[in-house]
Amino acid sequence: MAINDEALDMIFRAARTHRAWQDKAVSPALLMAIYDLVRWGPTAINACPLRLVYVVSPEAKARLKPYLAAGNVDKTMAAPATAILGHDVGFPKTLAALNPQNPKLAEQLNDPAANEVLAFRNGALQGGYFIVAARALGLDCGPMSGFDNAGVDGEFFAGTSIKSNFLCNIGYGDATKLYPRAPRLSFDEACAIV
Repeated sequence: MAINDEALDMIFRAARTHRAWQDKAVSPALLMAIYDLVRWGPTAINACPLRLVYVVSPEAKARLKPYLAAGNVDKTMAAPATAILGHDVGFPKTLAALNPQNPKLAEQLNDPAANEVLAFRNGALQGGYFIVAARALGLDCGPMSGFDNAGVDGEFFAGTSIKSNFLCNIGYGDATKLYPRAPRLSFDEACAIV
């Protein structure tokens, strides 16, 4: 059964990338609810490589700030929460638990370069689920690159096998500060049925 047009508008057609935020906190329960939806989206071999750090405290924002591109500083500091979306290149260590039907699957994944590609691709896929889940829960999103990945990794993922992919500011956007809606490619410009 398809979801209704109102839900489709909220998640896709009317949803916008926000750069300005209302002064309204996002509760830890809501941040947890985002992940509770994200974790059910499919990934290759159920790898589930997404790893999230929610940056919400002033102290954590101060740690993130030096690694942001100049154009991303103000909007990120004003956002109620900023998610660092990363992927764990060491994901094979969790595969026995995630694939109980094939507990020796990790033994077959001994190519670090291939594991890096799988982790990045499926972590990015889960990043898309993240945006959809946040919007479905009534939050606005401001996904972005424009940061020093190596710096963020050193600050937030030191001593782990996690690498950052992108950042996403989340909260309740200030619609009065939205840019005009940018166009999108039509079906015929972007797709083919063969």
